[in-house]
Amino acid sequence: MESHILPLIKSKRIIFLYVKCIIMSLMMCLNSLNISAQHNHEHKGLQHWEIPSKNPDRIILTFLGDPATSRAVTWRTDSTIKNGFSQIAEATVNSNFTENTIRYKAITEPFDLGLYKGNNSLKVNYHSVVFQQLKPDKIYAYRVGDGTKYWSEWIQFKTAKKEYAPTKFVYFGDAQNDILSHWSRVIRMAYQTAPDASFVIHAGDLINSAHSDYEWAQWYKAGGFIHSQWTAIPVVGNHEFRALINGNERKLSIQWKPQFTLPVEKELDNKLHETVYTVDYQNIRIIVLNSNGMFEKQTKYIEQQLKTSPAKWNIVTCHHSVFSPAVGRDFKYARKKWKPLFDQYNVDLVLNGHDHTYARGHVPKISITNETENIGTIYVTSVSGPKQYDLDKKQIETYSKEGYQLDKSAEQTQFFQVITVDENKLTYVAYTALGKEYDRAVIKKDFDTGIKNFSD
Repeated sequence: MESHILPLIKSKRIIFLYVKCIIMSLMMCLNSLNISAQHNHEHKGLQHWEIPSKNPDRIILTFLGDPATSRAVTWRTDSTIKNGFSQIAEATVNSNFTENTIRYKAITEPFDLGLYKGNNSLKVNYHSVVFQQLKPDKIYAYRVGDGTKYWSEWIQFKTAKKEYAPTKFVYFGDAQNDILSHWSRVIRMAYQTAPDASFVIHAGDLINSAHSDYEWAQWYKAGGFIHSQWTAIPVVGNHEFRALINGNERKLSIQWKPQFTLPVEKELDNKLHETVYTVDYQNIRIIVLNSNGMFEKQTKYIEQQLKTSPAKWNIVTCHHSVFSPAVGRDFKYARKKWKPLFDQYNVDLVLNGHDHTYARGHVPKISITNETENIGTIYVTSVSGPKQYDLDKKQIETYSKEGYQLDKSAEQTQFFQVITVDENKLTYVAYTALGKEYDRAVIKKDFDTGIKNFSD
């Protein structure tokens, strides 16, 4: 080939390759734009912490089974993760525990957020595992993921003891509004105050609009890793119910059952499943009620759970206040039908929310017998979120005829409570959002007679 032709051929090849590269680049860009357009359309208006991915998010521990030997964990991924897995091992002082993990395959539940028109039409998967045959009083490390590439970090929790032992837990009234902005500091201060708490009671109205995934995303982000480390006892509130379509019957939050793995009391109507249940933790019985309806069916359940309780301490929690301290609130049924059972079976604490204010009182009134101040049930209403109501002092005074005495109250204050049980003493402390102690009640109980009195 003549030498003067070679440069021309090379030049054409270079031009061809150059044009080819440009075409391929344009195709990749167009493809990328198409994917991006689809992605942006699907996630339009969502914050990055709302968007599901292959990585596990919204990890939360709950009780299912004996707290000394079992624990449930639930998490969420996008719909591309078809199968979930979890690993667990007894924790060690170094990372060698990973050599002794037990692997669990999750139950995976596809879920369509678009069931509620206020959400984007996203398809996600919820995954749940129940760890079983754990050892009592041991620290375990667990992680969740797809079983290969997409794992969470290792997270620790401690199993309960089989026998009666000191216990500490946290209780929150309504979070409900501006959760990420204003509730986050409360749950984080609570964790800073009682990091060794064994569990946490969320006494209803965790969010404001039952089915809003934006609000549930806020709730999970506000608590962050705390949800995956403190075992939760969620209580259903009135704001966990809302119609999916205007004018229709109010429905339990569509996220409630997929995201919380909770006990199912089979003897109850299925409408009450996973909203009414009992947890026995180190000789403390916690009875969770649904104060939104079907009260008569729950009344029988309450009596059965109290009558058969082997616990040294019995605690009831429901969302609506039995002795409502706020303006325009009055839960008459509970005082007429449930309170007599609380009296009969010497319930120690009733923990409520709903009224967006603070009140602690007790029944019966203090009676002086041999210079001993005997008390019955202590009732607490509290609020952890920013929405606040005024006290109705006149209504509170009317409760005196039912034996109720108000001991401490507050308005316009966000609270969390830390409750400690140790031997024959229960210590209740209410803290403000600043971590300052506001209220304290210490009960000493004679387990043989059931007699209780306030003490220092």
